[in-house]
Amino acid sequence: MSSEGHSVQQAAWKRLKQNKGAVFGLIVIACAVLTAVFAYFIAPDPSPDANRIILEIGGEKPGHKQQFIRVKKDKAVNRTGFFTQLVSGKEDPYLYMPIQSWQQQGDSFIVQHFIDEGLTERKAFHISQLAVTPISTSTFWLGSDKFGRDILSRLIVGTRVSLSVGLITVIISLSIGLILGSLAGYYRGRTDNIIMWFINVIWSIPTLLLVFAITLALGKGFWQVFIAVGLTMWVNVARLVRGQVLGIRELEYMEATRALGFSDVRSIVRHIWPNIMGPVMVIAASNFASAIVIEAGLSFLGVGVQQPQPSWGLMIKENYNFIITQNPMLALAPGFAIMILVLAFNMLGNGLRDALNVRGRI
Repeated sequence: MSSEGHSVQQAAWKRLKQNKGAVFGLIVIACAVLTAVFAYFIAPDPSPDANRIILEIGGEKPGHKQQFIRVKKDKAVNRTGFFTQLVSGKEDPYLYMPIQSWQQQGDSFIVQHFIDEGLTERKAFHISQLAVTPISTSTFWLGSDKFGRDILSRLIVGTRVSLSVGLITVIISLSIGLILGSLAGYYRGRTDNIIMWFINVIWSIPTLLLVFAITLALGKGFWQVFIAVGLTMWVNVARLVRGQVLGIRELEYMEATRALGFSDVRSIVRHIWPNIMGPVMVIAASNFASAIVIEAGLSFLGVGVQQPQPSWGLMIKENYNFIITQNPMLALAPGFAIMILVLAFNMLGNGLRDALNVRGRI
């Protein structure tokens, strides 16, 4: 890359750093990425999908503390390696039984098994049935859902879904949008008319209805919702790219590439795309934020990510009835998480727009 290209990038980066909103967005996004990568090491519940179900303590308020006696499972649980835990968590080797009180008598533990408010059951365990440290205390900082799962842990692991759907959506939308938009703008004429007709047809269909149709065709699930959202968000990119290419193809350096006999593919990829990446990056940040909201909406409606995998939209669906009862934080916590992450991407997009001087070009 030429020194002029480096200086342009450095100037853009300097302007971006001076934008407090964009810096805030970058910090939030960086924290979210780190949280998503190391979710199972950060979460208080490192079990796969943070799905440790303890029905006796369902619907507890934030800050609830609970004592547990850890009882060995009937089957042996293999030790989980670092990379396995990084990707999918580690299976609990013990059953967590909530207790109200306990005492040790010789080689036995006598506990009062907590069943419900004011209701306990006396149980005895031999020390060989228990963990090396049999009694533990856990704090549910954001409370527990109706199944007794830790809301904070599911919120942390759910970050993966939101960032993944945004990333895959941006990759799919950029791939389709760049190709179709470039073909329409570069070749014009009949090619432009056909592609623009197709874009206008897709544009006329409400996004949510189109996502529903694709989701129903592909089926419910983790990857299906990503593809469905991605296939509906390329239209903005294609329209933007087409407009940019229409302007750039008439410039002198593009005439020089044609005079030198460069292929159309080389002209588009090597000489047009690098010069339109500014506006494309801005719209990619916007699409990232939109994808997070759409995925949350789909999961809330039951056609997105399915149980037991944690999704912020699914968590709101499961707990929204608590808003008007005793524990609104169960639904508000994932709602705040969605709001903060979407705000971060929108602020970063605005900062990129200003830093790359593309305000009047999109």
